[in-house]
Amino acid sequence: MSAGRLPAVRGLIVSCQALEHEPLFGGGTMAQMARAAEQAGAIAIRTNGVDDIRRIKNVTALPVIGLIKRDVPGSAIFITPTLDEVEAIVEAGADIVALDVTLREERDVTARELIRYIHSCGRLAMADVSTLEEGWAADRMGVDYIGTTLSGYTPYSLQSEEPDLELVAQLKRRVRAGVIAEGRIWTPAQAAAALEAGADYVVVGSAITRPQLIAARFVEAVRAAADSTGGGESHG
Repeated sequence: MSAGRLPAVRGLIVSCQALEHEPLFGGGTMAQMARAAEQAGAIAIRTNGVDDIRRIKNVTALPVIGLIKRDVPGSAIFITPTLDEVEAIVEAGADIVALDVTLREERDVTARELIRYIHSCGRLAMADVSTLEEGWAADRMGVDYIGTTLSGYTPYSLQSEEPDLELVAQLKRRVRAGVIAEGRIWTPAQAAAALEAGADYVVVGSAITRPQLIAARFVEAVRAAADSTGGGESHG
């Protein structure tokens, strides 16, 4: 495969991300997560922020999908919203730049111009979308990969607790770019189902690298079971 491009073999991309308010933020923890993911057989890493991009590039040979999450006043676009973030991601050494390519509102620099800039730097572009219409638009802009990352995060997309496998299937039938299933994938069975739906790659993040969310699911299940069996104090 060419430098930075995802391998031809279909496989798992592990999202190693921690925001500032989360317990695993900083200190190289996400780089260690990336090493563990590589040992497990992941074919690429997706990560947020300049520091983690650099650290992960230093400890793994896997392609790195980089993004920067930043709030912009008056805008709903959160993932790599401006040229400043794109430049920082490229400078940090990411092989692929992920950015929001939804149809919510225009940026000061359009998504098409950002994609053109990414390609001019010799990097690849991944469009995070929420609907088939957005996937079509991103494909026409010339992105290399399209992810279902934002399905459920825009008010007009599918609101569900389950992965949007129908969007995966629709994109696979209609676009030229590689299709990446991402979002609400919590089990190996769901990851396998995404490939069966037509995904070229599957991104799993929270179910692997965000222990506070993994633990919360167990806590919720245990509390529900305790309530259903009458509660009471433990004698252990």
